[in-house]
Amino acid sequence: MPTSSDTAKHSPSKQTHWLWVALAWLAGLSAAAILSVLTLVALALALAYPNLPDISDIADYRPKLPLRVFSADGDLIGEFGEERRKLTPIREIPKVMTNAILAVEDARFYQHGGVDYVGVMRAGLANVGRAKSQGASTITMQVARNVYLTSEKTFTRKIYEILLTFKLEHMLSKDQILEIYMNQIFLGNRAYGFAAASEIYFGKPLKDVSIAEAAMLAGLPKAPSAYNPISNPKRAKVRQGYIIDRMLENGFITEQEAETAHAEQLVIKTGPNANPIHAEYISEMVRQLMYSQYGDETYTRGLNVFTTIKSEQQIAAYRALRRGIMDFERRQFYRGPEKFVELPAKGQELEDAIDEALDEHPDNGDVMAAIVLQADTKRIKAQRQNGEVVEITGDGLKPAQSGLLDKAPPNIKLRKGAVIRVAKTIKGGWEVTQLPEVEGAFIAMDPRDGSIRALVGGFDFAKNKFNHVTQAWRQPGSSFKPFIYSAALEKGFGPASVVNDAPLFFDAGVTGGQPWEPKNYDGTFEGPMTLRKGLAKSKNMISIRVLNSIGAPYAQEWVTRFGFEPEKHPAYLTMALGAGAVTPLQMASAYSVFANGGYRVNPWIISKVSEQRGKVLVETKPPELANTERAIDERNAFMMSSLLQEITRSGTAARAQATLKRPDLYGKTGTTNDSMDAWFAGYQPTITAVTWIGYDTPRKLGDRETGGGLSLPVWISFMETALKGVSVSEPTAPEGVVRLDSEWFYEEFTPGAGVSNLGMTDTAESTKEGGTAADEKQKILDLFKN
Repeated sequence: MPTSSDTAKHSPSKQTHWLWVALAWLAGLSAAAILSVLTLVALALALAYPNLPDISDIADYRPKLPLRVFSADGDLIGEFGEERRKLTPIREIPKVMTNAILAVEDARFYQHGGVDYVGVMRAGLANVGRAKSQGASTITMQVARNVYLTSEKTFTRKIYEILLTFKLEHMLSKDQILEIYMNQIFLGNRAYGFAAASEIYFGKPLKDVSIAEAAMLAGLPKAPSAYNPISNPKRAKVRQGYIIDRMLENGFITEQEAETAHAEQLVIKTGPNANPIHAEYISEMVRQLMYSQYGDETYTRGLNVFTTIKSEQQIAAYRALRRGIMDFERRQFYRGPEKFVELPAKGQELEDAIDEALDEHPDNGDVMAAIVLQADTKRIKAQRQNGEVVEITGDGLKPAQSGLLDKAPPNIKLRKGAVIRVAKTIKGGWEVTQLPEVEGAFIAMDPRDGSIRALVGGFDFAKNKFNHVTQAWRQPGSSFKPFIYSAALEKGFGPASVVNDAPLFFDAGVTGGQPWEPKNYDGTFEGPMTLRKGLAKSKNMISIRVLNSIGAPYAQEWVTRFGFEPEKHPAYLTMALGAGAVTPLQMASAYSVFANGGYRVNPWIISKVSEQRGKVLVETKPPELANTERAIDERNAFMMSSLLQEITRSGTAARAQATLKRPDLYGKTGTTNDSMDAWFAGYQPTITAVTWIGYDTPRKLGDRETGGGLSLPVWISFMETALKGVSVSEPTAPEGVVRLDSEWFYEEFTPGAGVSNLGMTDTAESTKEGGTAADEKQKILDLFKN
C-alpha cells in the first residue's frame, strides 16, 4: 500500500502526462483547423482563379483621360470629362510625392511580394468582429481593387483581390504598379491621380509640390472627402501632420525638413473661379470642335488641345470687359435684392439658413453674394458664404441708396435677410452692387496670321453660356463706316474730299414707307468738311452722301471682300449707318484687313491636338500673308489706316492715343440707333481687338451711352497689357500713294481728278460724274425702290 510520500512523488508525473496529452490534442486540433482552412482556401482559390478578370492589358495602362485645353503658353484653361486626370509616367513623378505615399500607405512596398500576410489576417479578424478596418491593403492590392474590383468588404472579394495581386506582381515591375496607382487613385473633386489633384488643389504641376503639399495630397486616398483640403481643411491638416511624421520615421526626410513642412502655410485653390485665366468660352468652343471630330471619345481619349490664346492677354481681356460692364452697372438704378429670406435669431440655425440661401446664389467672380444682417441709411452689415462679415459705409452705399430710404418699395428695400451682391473697391473697402443685365463681348486676334489671342464671350460663362463673340448678330452702327469709306476710295474719294454735313430728309413717297430724317449723334450740322474730319467726328450725313454717290449696290459688293455677308447688309442708304448685322468675330477679321495691308485672314484658335502619350494628331502652322487672299489694295489699307488713326488722335476715340501714349493706334467707335449697341473696333499692326456691349434683347443702354464711353475704355485697358513692350510701328506709304499739302492721295485722284466736294449746294453738288442735287435725290429714290 503506497504511503503518502509515494503519492506525492508520483503526482507531478501525472500532471505532466495530462499536460502533454492536452497539448497533443490542441496541436492536433490546430493542425486539423489549419488544414481545413488551407483546404477551404485552396478550394476557393481553385474556384475563383478561372473567374479572375483578364489583366493582360494592364501593362499598357490606358485609363479614361479627359479633354484638356491649353493656352499657347501651356497653361491649362479647360478640362472636360467625368474623370479629371493627367497621365504621368513614374519617372516624372517627383520623389517627394512617392515617398509621401510609401510612408503612409506601404512603407515596405519594394520589399514584399504584394501581400502583407499579417495585415491580411488582422483585417480578416476585424471584418469578422465588425471592427474598423486596420488598413492592411498594400499598394498592389489597392491597384487590383481600384482597377478591377469593387470596394465592398466580403471574403470572396478579398480572395479575388489577393489573386489579382499575385498576378500583378508577376506581370509588372514595382515601378509599373506604383505608376498605375499614382495615376488611378481617386482623390476627390473629380481628380484621379496625383498630377490632376496637384493642379486642382494647389494650381501647380505635380513636379513643383513641396513636402508639405505632397503630404497633404498623400492623405487623400484613405478618405478623399474626409481629408479634402477645400471642404475639410482642419482634418486635412491633421492628416498631413501625421504623414509628415511618417516620412520622418521612414527616413524619407530630415528633422529640419519635417519641421519646415509642419510650419508651411499652404495656399489651396477654392471654387470654380480659382483658375485666373477665365477662358471658359474658348474651352467650350474647343470642346464643340473636338466633339464634332471625335464624338464620345473626346472625353476619354486624353486629347490635349493647344490653342493660340495668350494667357496674359486673356486675363487682361476678361478683367477689362468685366470692369467696363460693372462701371456701366454702377450708373444704373438699383433693382433690389435677389431674394429675401427669414433669418433665425442666432446660433447654428442662423448659420445654416445663411449657407442654404447663399448656396442658391453663388459668387460670380468678384461680384460676391452676401446676406444682410443689419441695414440703415449709414451702414450695412452682411455675411458672405465663407463666414466673413463685411461692413459697407460711405460711398459703398451709393449704388443702392434707393434701397435704404424709409419709403423704399418692399422689393428693393435693404433689410435683414436680403440677399445682395457686394464687391471690393479700389481702395480695399466694400460696396453694394448687383449682377448686371447688360452683356458684352471681346475678341483680339493677330492680323498677321488670324490667330485668336483673347476671347471673352460674355460677362460670365456660368451666368450666360451664349457666346456673344461668335453668336451675337448685332448692328455695328458707325463702326461699319470705314468699309463704306474704303469702297469710296476706289471711286475717286480721298481724305481731302469735301462733303457737306447738312440735313437730309426723305418723305414716304421717296422711301416707299416711313419718312426718314437721319441725324448726327449730337443733333448738330457743321456744313462742309473733309472726309477725314467727317469720319473722325462720325458724321452720319457725310457717310450717307458718300454711299449715295458710290451706289449702295457697289458698296454691298465691296464689303464682302472683308468677310461680310451681302444678305445681312441690304443695298440701302441705311448701310452707311451700320444698319446691317455682324458678329464681333466678323468685325475683328474685317478690321484686320486694314491692319495687315489688305489681306483677308481667317480667325483660327487650335494650333495642335495630341494624345495623352504625346502623339500629334493635328498641327496648324500660321499662314503666311503672301499666300493669303488679298481683299483690298495695299494703298487702300494704308489710306484707311491714316483715316482711322485720325479718329484715335483727334476724333471720337482720341482717348486712345492720349491714354496709351503712342501714335500707332487705329479704330472706330460705333453707337447704333437709340444707343442699343456700343462698339469699338481697332488695331495696332500686331493686334486687332473689338469690344461690344449691349443687352441680349436689344434695348436702350441710355441716352448718354456711346461706343466711345462704354467700349473704348475696355479696348484701351486691354491694349495696355497687349502692347506692353511692343515697339511703335507705322506703315510706310505704298506705291500709288502721294502726299500733297499734308494729305494723302491716290496718284490718279490728285486734286482736280477725283471727288473734290459733294452735297455743297442745292444746284451744283459735284460728284465724280459731275451730277447735281436732283441726281442725288433720284439715286436715293431708286435705292429705296430697289
